[in-house]
Amino acid sequence: MSVFSSSPAFRVIRISALLASVVFAGSLAAQSRDDIVAERMKPVGEVCLAGEACAAGGAAPAAAGGGEFSVEAAYNASCSMCHASGMAGAPRTDDGAAWAARIAEKSLEGLVANAINGINAMPARGMCMTCSDENIAALVEYITTQAQ
Repeated sequence: MSVFSSSPAFRVIRISALLASVVFAGSLAAQSRDDIVAERMKPVGEVCLAGEACAAGGAAPAAAGGGEFSVEAAYNASCSMCHASGMAGAPRTDDGAAWAARIAEKSLEGLVANAINGINAMPARGMCMTCSDENIAALVEYITTQAQ
C-alpha cells in the first residue's frame, strides 16, 4: 500500500473523482430517459381531412368522389355493424316487417332524413362520413329492400 492511498488529500481527490463520474453518468441516464419519454410521447399518426393537400398522397375513399360509389361496399363498411345484428336497437336489414312499418310511418324520405341527421343511437350520416346525401339515400333504399 502506498503512502498516497492512505493520505487524506488523496482520499478527497478520489472521492471527488468518484462523485464527478456518478454525476456525469446520472446526467447521461437522465438524458436518455428524457429521450425515451419523448420517443414514447411522439404522435403515432396524422389526421388528414378530405380536400387538404396531405389527402392527395393516399387513395381517396370511393364515397368522397375519388371513385365510383358502391352501395354494397358502403353498407358493409358503415351500416352492417349495427343493421346486420340489430345493435343499439337498429332495425335489422333482414327484418322486412320492421322496415315496412318504418316506411309506412315516416316514408322513405323521412328515413333518409333520419339517416342524414341521425336518430336515437345512430349518429348523423350513420357511420359513412364521406357519403353524400344521395349516397345516404341509396344506402337507405338498399337496406330497406334487402328483406323483401
